[in-house]
Amino acid sequence: MSSDTSLSAQPSAPPSAPPVTSPSTATPARVAGAIAQLAALGVVGPVIFTVLATMLALGIGLLAVLGIGLLFLVALAYLIFALGWLEAARVDGLYEFGLPPRRLRVSGRPGFGGFLRTLWLQAIDPLSWRGVANAAIATVLGWLVLVLIGFAASGVVLVFAPLFAEDGGITMGQTNIAVPLAWAVPVGLLSALVGTAGVIGLGILHGILSRAIMVPSQEAQLAEAARTSSVQREGAVRAADVERTRLERDLHDGVQPRLVSVGMTLGLAQQKIDSDPDAAKALVAEAHTSTKAAITELRQLARGIHTAVLDDRGLDAALSALAGRSVVPVHLDVRMEGRCSRDAEAAAYFTIAEALTNAAKHARATECRVVVRLREPGTLWARVEDNGIGGATVMPGGGLDGIINRVVAAGGQAKIDSPAGGPTSVEVSIPCAS
Repeated sequence: MSSDTSLSAQPSAPPSAPPVTSPSTATPARVAGAIAQLAALGVVGPVIFTVLATMLALGIGLLAVLGIGLLFLVALAYLIFALGWLEAARVDGLYEFGLPPRRLRVSGRPGFGGFLRTLWLQAIDPLSWRGVANAAIATVLGWLVLVLIGFAASGVVLVFAPLFAEDGGITMGQTNIAVPLAWAVPVGLLSALVGTAGVIGLGILHGILSRAIMVPSQEAQLAEAARTSSVQREGAVRAADVERTRLERDLHDGVQPRLVSVGMTLGLAQQKIDSDPDAAKALVAEAHTSTKAAITELRQLARGIHTAVLDDRGLDAALSALAGRSVVPVHLDVRMEGRCSRDAEAAAYFTIAEALTNAAKHARATECRVVVRLREPGTLWARVEDNGIGGATVMPGGGLDGIINRVVAAGGQAKIDSPAGGPTSVEVSIPCAS
């Protein structure tokens, strides 16, 4: 591909997420679910955090040994993301807060430096650390739940102690305190009530803390919405400017000179129509041919602005027509059930069109593969890969710059990978409701 396109797809605006809601966390069903999950975390949580602590210790301790510690630190960064993702899924599944899906953060930059930056962005991702903090607190609460369940169970045993215990007393299991048989029933009832109340209270407390930790405040949501809107607006403005520049260049370098040539040819024909009719006919025929070529170029320009088949028959049909016109053979794999919004489909279409154009003009590619899927939740995903020479870079006003701006304007994300020697891949994810 040409060197006027860029791998550094700048951090783009995340796809629009549904607003985070605040349903009640203290309903009987959710409290019961929270208690069950806390009890499980009380057993599993210490193991998880022991693994994380071990990975951190090995990473730091072996850092000086041929850099082996880096492998553990890299694994630790992704384990933290996995724990944050699982915690968000657990909390959202229990309380239905409507949390946005967690995604790995990427720098979009090529090479080892880009990988290190991606790793750093992931390591400082606040959403992942919120999940880790919530999991740690839930683990502590889970341990307390297990203790209180045991305390309540001991109380139940005390209540029925007169039926099986010998004269004298009975030992309360959780405390090893000897309780006189005469006091067994009241002490057992009190222990059972206190333990049960404590477990229920911890279940309610878990919901309160999860809301405080995992759900962004209304101010934070508004600030994020404003930031996303600003990024999309900037992307739309830049995309429009790049498109205007392209149209001006194509008109100035293509159609305009051809029409000027048609005018000059017709002028010469007019001068020769009396003195040399045959030459005049030849000039008119030449002007006619040039006029048809100009019309063809204008149609191509119009197709680059708006594709009627995209509105009429959808993205699959539009891409089939695009692949049919491509100079480079295209293997097209489109699997979509239903339609996305017009903006989302247009962004995907023009992204694929620009990627195929670059592959034909600059990449020396002999084959391209286009894959399009409609993914959950409501995301249009597309990937274009060619077998060309690679080495593409983003330059202001270039083709890949236009791709990034158009996708960002639609609320999506673009990832471009083009190492020297190829292959080049362009991958975009665009919310269908953009």
